[in-house]
Order: sequence, then structure tokens, then C-alpha cells
Amino acid sequence: MKISATSCFRNFLPSHFVPNITFGHPMVECLRKSLGPDPFFDMHMMVSRPEQWVKPMAAAGANQYTFHLEATSNPGNLIKEIQQSGMKVGLAIKPGTTVEMLAPWANQIDMALVMTVEPGFGGQKFIEDMMSKVALLREQFPSLDIEVDGGVGPDTIYKCAEAGANMIVSGSAVIGSDDPRSVIALLRTVVAEAIQKRTLDR
Repeated sequence: MKISATSCFRNFLPSHFVPNITFGHPMVECLRKSLGPDPFFDMHMMVSRPEQWVKPMAAAGANQYTFHLEATSNPGNLIKEIQQSGMKVGLAIKPGTTVEMLAPWANQIDMALVMTVEPGFGGQKFIEDMMSKVALLREQFPSLDIEVDGGVGPDTIYKCAEAGANMIVSGSAVIGSDDPRSVIALLRTVVAEAIQKRTLDR
């Protein structure tokens, strides 16, 4: 189980996939130098032409490179390039993209990311209908890491965990809380209990 307490890193570049500004590989390099080798850095690259940032992110110390299926015309080549760079591969889909479009790549990736809001801005309302995608992926690919990102917090984590998500991105719910540690602890506990229940049910 992996939990991210803040939104994943994104680059701000021309021909952008989304319009807001966040972190690029220089920030990742700085964080890696400051925090050492232990933290797991999953780069959620909501950018056009994600191919161009694989090598810089790998050199900066990223562990996993997550790109959007909608942002590339050749997912297979990009998956290979990420793997050859020494990073794990994450593949993300927006709410309007079906699981069927992701499924052909599922056995080649380490993590599938189901966006539960339209990508680009924090604080959006959780789209509950996306849980059917998570459940379908979990049924078809039992060992695949499945992440959800968008509107995830204490009120929605139970639905995410029950559907089969084992990686959680929570930004606003953690940062906006008076007690962020307790929110993170709740997210971890709910996901861990759901994983244990699925294991016992097999």
C-alpha cells in the first residue's frame, strides 16, 4: 500500500495537458537530495508529449513515471522507454476514458491510475461513477497497483478501498485538515483493511 499526502508532481510546459503550474524535475532533484533515497516519488505527468520528460525525471531521482494514455500516440514505446530508464510505469486515464482502452497495457505497467476528477485542479468533487472502473481493473488484474486521484478524503476513501484501490492520492483533504496526521492514518487504515478483506475472501 502506498499513500501520497499531496497531489503528484506535474510539469508546467508549452502545449500543456492541464493549465496549472506545479513542480518539474528540478524540484524533484532538490527533494531527492534533501530527503535521501527512501521516499517513493511517483511523477503524475499531466503533460502533452510525456516522452520528452522521461530522462530528466529519471536523472532527478523519480521512482515511477505516470503518464496519461490520452497524451501519447504510442503508449507501448513510452512504457519501454520508462522501464529502460529504471523507473516503474504508471498509466493514467481521465474520467471520460474507458477501462477497455487501458486494459491492453495492464500487463506491461506497474500501476493504473483512475482519475476521479477531471485532471488539473485540486478541490474538485469526487466522481463516484469512476469506482466501477477501479472494480473492473481489480477483478481483471488482481495484482496490479490501482491508484485513485481526485476528491479522495475521509468521506470517499471507503468507496475507493472497497472498489479495489490500493494507492491513494489525497491533497485538499489532508492539507485542509486541522489534523493532517489523523487523516493520513485513516486513509491508510481503511485501505489496509480492505486489502486484508480481499485476501481473506479469496
